[in-house]
Amino acid sequence: MIELEGVPELIDPVMICAFEGWNDAGDAASSAVAHLDREWKGEVFAALDAEDYYDFQVNRPTVWLDGGVRKITWPTTRLSVVRTGGAGGSRGTGEAGDAGGTGGIGGPLGIGGSKGPRDLVLVRGIEPSMRWRSFCNEILGFAHELGVEMVVILGSLLGDTPHTRPVPVSGVTSDPDLARTMDLEESRYEGPTGIVGILQEACTHAGVPTVSLWAAVPHYVSQPPNPKATLALLNRLEDLIDLRIPQGDLPEDARAWQLGVDQLAAEDSEVAEYVQSLEQARDTADLPEASGEAIAREFERYLRRRDGQSGPGAGPGPSGGPGGPAGPGAVSGPGQPGGLAAEPGFGEPGGRDASYLRDTTSGRTRPPRRAPKDQAEGAESGEGASGSASDSGSASASGSGSGSGSGEEGRTGGERGGGEDENGPPRQGE
Repeated sequence: MIELEGVPELIDPVMICAFEGWNDAGDAASSAVAHLDREWKGEVFAALDAEDYYDFQVNRPTVWLDGGVRKITWPTTRLSVVRTGGAGGSRGTGEAGDAGGTGGIGGPLGIGGSKGPRDLVLVRGIEPSMRWRSFCNEILGFAHELGVEMVVILGSLLGDTPHTRPVPVSGVTSDPDLARTMDLEESRYEGPTGIVGILQEACTHAGVPTVSLWAAVPHYVSQPPNPKATLALLNRLEDLIDLRIPQGDLPEDARAWQLGVDQLAAEDSEVAEYVQSLEQARDTADLPEASGEAIAREFERYLRRRDGQSGPGAGPGPSGGPGGPAGPGAVSGPGQPGGLAAEPGFGEPGGRDASYLRDTTSGRTRPPRRAPKDQAEGAESGEGASGSASDSGSASASGSGSGSGSGEEGRTGGERGGGEDENGPPRQGE
């Protein structure tokens, strides 16, 4: 352990974690934590010893010049603290808080109703190459010492979700009581897992309330960054911990990203047709989503931003994203990962190398392989369907690496995106 500044005293802290690699499709999760660190000017207070957890042939150090002096940055995981300045939510523990479903933690955790200041502990790094149990124990040691009330782990996966629709974000927990209290999906996945799954289980067994949030990234446009998915994760996180999060340039970046993908899709009629088929399947699956719970959560987000609009990061609208609830970064619904996001993808086998279906041999854009009709139209009903935010283990080993909408164990495209794993992770990412 490398202690940088010592451990600060924090107020009602919540720990937010994200790791580059297997569970970070489009860099959406790690970018979300980086955004929090940047907007709230986080202060690094500790880092894990890189020698203990990383294979430097897989995650190589970086050499750079600082005023003519050569320096080396080693891959590691750093912890920082951010003072939110009392940017609490707008609802209390009464009826307004209860109406939010997944929009707050008003119950036994005592997190949802506070309007006072709350600090965040940010954990950001690369998925370790070895000694995962020791790695998780170090993170847990900080959580206990800092008095962390809750751990939220962010992840992103590749899925059969159209880029033109709100990004599906699902919430998963291994604690049955927590799932019931916060209206989350309870994890039932069985299969290979990433550091997100290991850390979540370690925290749960240690008695620390833990939730993982997963955003589905379109498998046919997996090239990082994906500001729309990052914004969706932050919106869901905002609802979860009842804290108004400054959005900065993310709404505009999300809009520009979507317009860029629209233009690329328009250049190939087969790709455009494929996207349209995803849209139709998604719209059909989302019909029941016009529920009172979803409306209540959007209204609560609107109140939170209205009450804090004079402060930093006031959002442009109720959904926190351009274009209202359906704009970039919007969340599809409570615990509902959104239609085809849960189904295996049928596009390219990678992330960065397969950005937007580019044929590397001919240089031309080609459409993804087609999904079987039963998968393209009825994904929400299966084991890996989006409706099961936690039970995403049904993903296949298809080359695209799309995971289930729950994001529990999926080929997220994170490591595939970075070219770190030749074989690629399995479909479901925890």
